[in-house]
Amino acid sequence: MFARAAGSTPLDGVDAVLADLDGVVYAGPGPLPHAVESLTRAGETRRLGYITNNASRTDATVAAHLRELGLTKTAPDDVVTSPQAAMRLLRERVAPGATVLVVGGEGLTVELEKAGYVVTRSADDAPAAVVQGFAPDVGWQHLAEAAYALALPEDEGGIPWIATNTDWTIPQARGLAPGNGTLVSAVHTAVGRLAVVAGKPERPIFDEAVARFGATNPLFLGDRLDTDIAGAQAAGIPSVLVLTGVDRPKHVLAAPAHSRPTYILGDLRELHEPYPEVKTSGDTTTVRDAVVRIDGPDIHIVSEGTRPIDLVRAGSAAIWATGRGIFGFRVPERLYADPFHRP
Repeated sequence: MFARAAGSTPLDGVDAVLADLDGVVYAGPGPLPHAVESLTRAGETRRLGYITNNASRTDATVAAHLRELGLTKTAPDDVVTSPQAAMRLLRERVAPGATVLVVGGEGLTVELEKAGYVVTRSADDAPAAVVQGFAPDVGWQHLAEAAYALALPEDEGGIPWIATNTDWTIPQARGLAPGNGTLVSAVHTAVGRLAVVAGKPERPIFDEAVARFGATNPLFLGDRLDTDIAGAQAAGIPSVLVLTGVDRPKHVLAAPAHSRPTYILGDLRELHEPYPEVKTSGDTTTVRDAVVRIDGPDIHIVSEGTRPIDLVRAGSAAIWATGRGIFGFRVPERLYADPFHRP
């Protein structure tokens, strides 16, 4: 956890807010409740940028979508995409001008062409690398071409394989759908190789954002522990987990040490509220009027408090402080009740 003054908000002292998109700003085409107005307010006095692992759209398309949702000042340069981070990795391995096999959509092909590479969809064109990203229309034929091109291991003279990201799921208006991780896994199963990953939770995409925005005290907002929060922590960036996307209270309680957020929010309005202090006395943890006590393997809710988010904060802080895994406890259902909005 990062030190902060008592009574401060998560935004105090922050010079750049870096927000994930799916599950934080929107789910499918529509905005999540309170996201647009909360981010607009945050951007009045600090830089506001967006980091997305979704490789299917260009930065210009994403920016246009955000403007339509009400984030009216968003420009393409405010959006950092996993294909842009993938270009950082690709340039280290393959010189511009080379032919690259693409599995993915416009968001990936545009960045490759901007970087000076020749795009192909066929392994027969002797590509110098494979770059793989999510697109809704990726099918078996695209995955098969990647497998053909990657048949030879890289340490035996094979070509590099870069994945924009490995998110297992992607939030949509109708629910959670398979993400790029499932597609990368299909190729991995066929060829027995692992891709180098550019997007969250790896550092390239965070380093790109911090450098582009000139941030010295950034704050990252995400909805997934395994990609957003773990990536921000690895990059040394304080983080917010907002419970409007993929991960739920039960996941927060079970979060391993490498993917624990600095702040836990029910929705983005709470960016502007004083963040409550976690108080621990012996075996008892208190957040405002929510109180949790640990007695050996048993977790007791002494007081649920008036705000469900405070009970999640108290419960997670109590469990994390023990250094023990969630499987070592008997957890009351009320501790991971889920009244928070999600797609």
